[in-house]
Amino acid sequence: MSSTNRTGSISSLLSEALFADPHGTYAQLRETAPVRRTVTPDGEPVWLITRYAEARAALADPRLSLNKANAKTSGEYKSSMPPELDAHLLNMDPPDHTRLRRLVTTVFTPRRIAILRDRIQTMAADLLDTEVGPCTDLMQTLALPLPMGVICELLGIPGKDRHDFRAWTDTLLSPSPESATNSRAAMRQMHQFLTGVIQDKRSHPAEDLLSALTHARDEREALTEQELLSLAFLTLFAGYDNAVHLIGNATLGLLLHPEVMDGVRHHTVPIRAVVEETLRWNPPFPLGVRRFALEDISIGDTVIPTGSRVWVSIASANRDEREFRSPDAFDPGRAPTHLAFGHGIHYCLGAPLARLEAEIAIQTLLERFPVLELAVPADELQWWPSFHKRGLQSLPVRTQLRERD
Repeated sequence: MSSTNRTGSISSLLSEALFADPHGTYAQLRETAPVRRTVTPDGEPVWLITRYAEARAALADPRLSLNKANAKTSGEYKSSMPPELDAHLLNMDPPDHTRLRRLVTTVFTPRRIAILRDRIQTMAADLLDTEVGPCTDLMQTLALPLPMGVICELLGIPGKDRHDFRAWTDTLLSPSPESATNSRAAMRQMHQFLTGVIQDKRSHPAEDLLSALTHARDEREALTEQELLSLAFLTLFAGYDNAVHLIGNATLGLLLHPEVMDGVRHHTVPIRAVVEETLRWNPPFPLGVRRFALEDISIGDTVIPTGSRVWVSIASANRDEREFRSPDAFDPGRAPTHLAFGHGIHYCLGAPLARLEAEIAIQTLLERFPVLELAVPADELQWWPSFHKRGLQSLPVRTQLRERD
């Protein structure tokens, strides 16, 4: 696959240049224009917005629809979700989007998230006490299991039913065009799994998010059965993977910047500032939700035709030198004006939970281990080859356990 050329274009979102050096590639794209035409893994043309001001405006532009019915393509997307899992907030415009977002907001409340704080703290401490040795992979011992445990407790999914979900998620996020068949199989399995869980909630309701949504479906008819299944899928899927890689990327940021880690240990650098800077510097979700132009839209000297697929590069916008001083520097002291969780009516509902998980995970990690350093050179770390996510496959570290009183 080709790399970036002199005009700053990329032939595909599967470009080797984009995987090998995403931030360098995006910097080249930003040099010449705020938007570039490329293609997706399924061969469809897509317009990629790369500069901050244009990205922020696009994320809130009502002329850019999330509804796939507004797409003009050469055929059906090979990676399309089945209808049973597709009727969720990331595929909807108002008024349906407004109705469902209001419903989810009433049950996905700050109070419900705050109640989870002590439980997240306990889970993180237990993982670090029982799983971590002198040399360990922090992705496997902390970053992966913690968000899975948290989101499943929030939804009310028993531990015995969680073992396959991680494999399904990795399959869905695979960048390979050949993965379409595997993705469809994973989605069918997810559908069957969630259908069973919801039926169980009907028979045995509890104090969890999925029980509340099921009640809203059955007692108030506030959403359809398809919307209930789709919301359950979206909450479990998005609430897991993004938090995994936010924890991993934030930890890596500290490992690469020991002076910042020292500041966190001595309480001169707030852990929240580290998480916010990670969301700007190395966001786990590099692209905003794809959109479709409802009319011809001009961005700079480029006209995006009606029906075109549009993707906003969060990763690129967050390092735009027009918006951020020294954008490639990891600087928790800067103002948190990133676009990692979106902007406008589609701003991520799960943002408070993801932030809380990352803050607790990293704070607990630093409290447990007075020595924490990479066990391999940074350039040997393996990233997932995916344009959907920016995350490490493993994060090997050397540790030294703090002695207990």
